[in-house]
Amino acid sequence: MNLILQSLTANRATLQRIADLAHPQNVVELASGVICCENLHTGDQFEQIKEQLAALAFQEQVDLYWKNSTQKLGDFKLLAMDMDSTLITIECIDEIADMQGLKPQVSAITESAMRGEIAFAESLTRRVALLKGLPATALQQVYDERLKLSPGAEKLLHTVQAAGLSTLLVSGGFTFFTDRVKSSLNLDFSHSNQLEIIDGRLTGRVSGNIVDAEEKRRTVERTCNALGISTDQAIVMGDGANDLAMMQIAGLSVAFRAKPIVRAQADVALNFVGLDGLLNVL
Repeated sequence: MNLILQSLTANRATLQRIADLAHPQNVVELASGVICCENLHTGDQFEQIKEQLAALAFQEQVDLYWKNSTQKLGDFKLLAMDMDSTLITIECIDEIADMQGLKPQVSAITESAMRGEIAFAESLTRRVALLKGLPATALQQVYDERLKLSPGAEKLLHTVQAAGLSTLLVSGGFTFFTDRVKSSLNLDFSHSNQLEIIDGRLTGRVSGNIVDAEEKRRTVERTCNALGISTDQAIVMGDGANDLAMMQIAGLSVAFRAKPIVRAQADVALNFVGLDGLLNVL
């Protein structure tokens, strides 16, 4: 088994100190801030060592990944991504609400849903209702002034697209944003919710069925079927509880700066590095 350690802030000495706990036969520097500890011994105390390593790494803002397979990027055919707080840094609905002076109320519901405390469909209905009467021009303002890609997003997408993977943006957010992000990044597919707008103002309702956790899972399945691949050939990235269903059917699931419930169930947890940290584990 190998162990990959990566960080944006920890120096080489810190990475080596963490690596030493694993007693590797060899340590290779893959890139600045990235090392691979090779041929680890997995004896009786292995689980205890893993816990110690995990605690120290988190304290030092280092991401770790236990690699006991030969998975590489070329084994996959699809990268499916959540949008809000995954591909982009913001929760769009929270920023729209800020235009109404309602960000604290909406953010509280968002956080509760992402932790899995309330159903996503219920949370979305409640949050969108608070936006009733807001001018639709607020959507463009959020896109222009607040929407930013997460660190490492462009490098990750450039690499996976060059490697021939298709890309899917599947979001519990809104088509206004996913359509624009899809176009700007040359993504292949997108699926999200449609805000109802009448006479230039939000009605406080969503048109059509809500894209919740199960719809996200179905979207990944439909996309894989359309591409003629299995879901084992999909990488799925997300951050909240509503991403778990689609992550569970993936060949590789990735939690990006995610809630604890998501980090605990993902194959890869990127807590501190950028989205391109995925490339280092593959």
